[in-house]
Amino acid sequence: MQPFYIIAAGLLVSVAQIAVVIRAILRPHRDPSSRLAWAVVIVVAPIIGMVAYLLLGEVRISLGRRDKGRAIEAALPRPAGEDDAVREVAKGFYRAPFDLGESVNGLETTSGNSATLAADSNVAIEEMVRDIDAAVQTVHLLAYIWLADHNGTKVKDALIRAAKRGVKVRALADALGSRHFIRSSNWSDLADGGVEARVALPVGNPLWTILRGRVDLRNHRKMLIIDNRIAWCGSQNVADPEFRVKPHYAPWVDIMTRWQGQVVHHCQYLFVSDWMGDGGDDISALLSAPVEHPTGTIIAQVVGTGPTVRYDAMPSCFAELIHSAREELVVTTPYFVPDDQVLSSLLSAARRGVKVIFILPKRNDSRVVQATSRSYYADLIKAGVKLYEYRCGLLHAKTMVADRKIGLIGSANLDRRSFELNFENNILFSDEKFAGVIRARQDEFLAQSDPVTMADVESFSLPARFWQNSVAMLSPIF
Repeated sequence: MQPFYIIAAGLLVSVAQIAVVIRAILRPHRDPSSRLAWAVVIVVAPIIGMVAYLLLGEVRISLGRRDKGRAIEAALPRPAGEDDAVREVAKGFYRAPFDLGESVNGLETTSGNSATLAADSNVAIEEMVRDIDAAVQTVHLLAYIWLADHNGTKVKDALIRAAKRGVKVRALADALGSRHFIRSSNWSDLADGGVEARVALPVGNPLWTILRGRVDLRNHRKMLIIDNRIAWCGSQNVADPEFRVKPHYAPWVDIMTRWQGQVVHHCQYLFVSDWMGDGGDDISALLSAPVEHPTGTIIAQVVGTGPTVRYDAMPSCFAELIHSAREELVVTTPYFVPDDQVLSSLLSAARRGVKVIFILPKRNDSRVVQATSRSYYADLIKAGVKLYEYRCGLLHAKTMVADRKIGLIGSANLDRRSFELNFENNILFSDEKFAGVIRARQDEFLAQSDPVTMADVESFSLPARFWQNSVAMLSPIF
């Protein structure tokens, strides 16, 4: 007969297991597959499953940070957009993606914007440094990963130069993604040089962080805003393309765009909300400053998502753009772990005759993500998607262009982390000339990629297919 304490411990575990399963089933903002996946994990592996759920099962930051962020965003003035008549003409056939984008942050569609695409990652850093060196009023940098390498220190030195000549310089770096830089002397160099540098979503004591929120929920945004008139947006971290913390997968192949016009104030809105949310001073007056007279032709809409906005904002925006494609859709992303609506929109686009070209890296820095991505290959190919794997490094650019007329670029991947966990920033745009520029870059990626055929998929070994499908089954809990 078993001792009483063993029976009591078993009953306690069972009660806790039932309670956590009920919590997983009742958890808001999750699709049924996610609830089912968590319930199975908790039942099959009670101790590990319950601990994993309590640590990673819910999309939550600390209640204080979430409530503070929502209050700040609600109170911030929205920069001016266009009047209704101009917006209706500007949106044209692709009205739906812009209308949906406006509903996320309350930022209206803007027109008269201009944009350029940097030739490569090193050129992007050089041009960003040039803009910092020309700044006269403010410089705002928001970085997910900031490394103390060649490009990272170049940007740091430029920020210090700007601060020393009287420019108000603010830098916000994610606590986890930029942890090595923050712990190095480079961070103190910024403070000593007059830069106001803050840590985004600080981790602090790991146990306390876990109790009040998810430690892996990060600020993944990548932006630079100069003098309230120039904004950089894209996929690039403040680092060398060799990305020496993971050199085995280098080079990181990114895309960075430089914007002018009303859309810059909308990028500023995201920075202001993050800056103030993480304890920075009130700089909301910048959002009411006058905008330079628009000289460009690009219609643009900023979409900023994260735990302080509605749950399905980013995947809905991706899906709406995919649904709007009529002739062609070209997508690049490093991480493909789709939810049902994004996957269904891609499959339906191909099935209704849209030429869908999808480019992923051949070698991914995450084995789990790569296996999950490949579990969808057969369905994509059967639906008619032209699937390719980029062979010349880790394709890190997040791009989507429909019909060579409308597109989306920014920080968000086509994965559940970007959809549900991280703070992300994207720009939805409509302009045939600029869409053509992004499409030309996508064609460069395509020229360095290998097609993936059904024969390739069928050649996957049994262990490989078992691994791919197993991690894909668990993808809803990531």
